[in-house]
Amino acid sequence: MCEGDPVNQDWEDRVTAAWATFDDHAEENGADFRAVIDKLVAELPEGSPLGPFEQASAWDSTGHSDKAVPLYREALARGLDGYKGRRAKIQLSSSLRNIGQAEEGVKLLTPELDGPSDELDDAVRACLALRLSSLGRDREGLSLVLGALAPHLPRYQRSMANYARLLVEPEE
Repeated sequence: MCEGDPVNQDWEDRVTAAWATFDDHAEENGADFRAVIDKLVAELPEGSPLGPFEQASAWDSTGHSDKAVPLYREALARGLDGYKGRRAKIQLSSSLRNIGQAEEGVKLLTPELDGPSDELDDAVRACLALRLSSLGRDREGLSLVLGALAPHLPRYQRSMANYARLLVEPEE
């Protein structure tokens, strides 16, 4: 649920169930899946940031990043925040990359590196690494990926974290 948005758990559960059927719909006809999402969005109060977020996600997931970008922006402008706001930023940055605007995606995601930590931290780093690579900044991207991977390794966490840092910082 979006902070401050009067949406009930039943609606959230139905959206989650709709996304669980994504592969059934989208493989054959993305328009069918988007219609399912549009029907759920129609139940939301006017001005809810969840509507454009869910619609953007549906457009994006069915291969239409160009149609998703303005909807993600609208959701964020309407105040989508918290966990879903962070998801919107990750997904928007991906869509921006897909339409040739990787630099804008980097600008959008970079502040998330210093934001409150949650389960999306590694996704932020992985997505930012892709944006950086699109811009020819592979060492920075590799540094982010290694830094995200290091804590998950059974051994060599400190070494990998140091190697990641050294990719972008000169040795002293």
